[in-house]
Amino acid sequence: MTNPLRRSVTAQRTARAVARTAGRLTSSARMTPGFLIIGGQRCGTTSMYRTLRQHPAVLPPVLHKGVHYFDTAYSRGMGWYRGHFPLEATAARVARRTGIRPVTFESSPYYMFHPLAAERIARDLPGVKVVVLLRDPVERAYSAHAHELARGFETEDFATALALEESRLAGEAERIAADPDYTSHSHQHHGYLQRGHYAEHLERLEAVFGRERMHVVDSHRFFTEPEGVYDGVLQFLGLPHAGYPVFERHNARPRSPMPEDLRARLEEHFAAHDERLAAWLGGPVSWGGRDLSAR
Repeated sequence: MTNPLRRSVTAQRTARAVARTAGRLTSSARMTPGFLIIGGQRCGTTSMYRTLRQHPAVLPPVLHKGVHYFDTAYSRGMGWYRGHFPLEATAARVARRTGIRPVTFESSPYYMFHPLAAERIARDLPGVKVVVLLRDPVERAYSAHAHELARGFETEDFATALALEESRLAGEAERIAADPDYTSHSHQHHGYLQRGHYAEHLERLEAVFGRERMHVVDSHRFFTEPEGVYDGVLQFLGLPHAGYPVFERHNARPRSPMPEDLRARLEEHFAAHDERLAAWLGGPVSWGGRDLSAR
């Protein structure tokens, strides 16, 4: 007898394949994103996605929140990408009902770290805005390791994975840049330290998009002061206020406390990067209440 769970998974995959095919066939009649949540990984991107999709003028992608077109699926073409978004006819119905022209979006956290994604986004979605979420890079690294471990993309303990990172990622960004069809498992899943070098990534993004098309959210503030952060995001996106949505935290994974000696080493590693970030932002960030601009 066929396992019911396996039947359910197979049915879901079949339904998604059918939806993708239908989407590709009607791609010219579909919306393209007005903004993207591009990272960082494990920084509250799912929570922000679910918050913004509650706005009456924001339409989410049809299948799932992250399309990953501009990083690992770019060879599939723009028709494939547009197939993931709502029909223009749907947007027109929403506009008639609300009086607001809706926008669509997606959230793929690897876009921020992938060496080719920003240029691809700027070329294919001219004028698109990008939202970036950041958190304490020490906690982000630990959370990312638990996430990759749970998904089967990591087999080493946290300390070992950190020690292996340099060799695992050596030359991978260069290989991706040299061969657009190349995908790197380690670059996508094992960048615990490098993904937390936030200022480097923001400077690279600014060179592509310009500061005016970027909005950076401190995820600690998002979870502790959601109304103010939400107001700022709506202002950046040019969306009218339609009341506050339900603010919830998603995708948190339980994990044991980090050893204090390892935490101290990581804080030392990220200190200069955090100072550079505070300078880029022009003000302090709140990693557990610490004011890094004064370091």
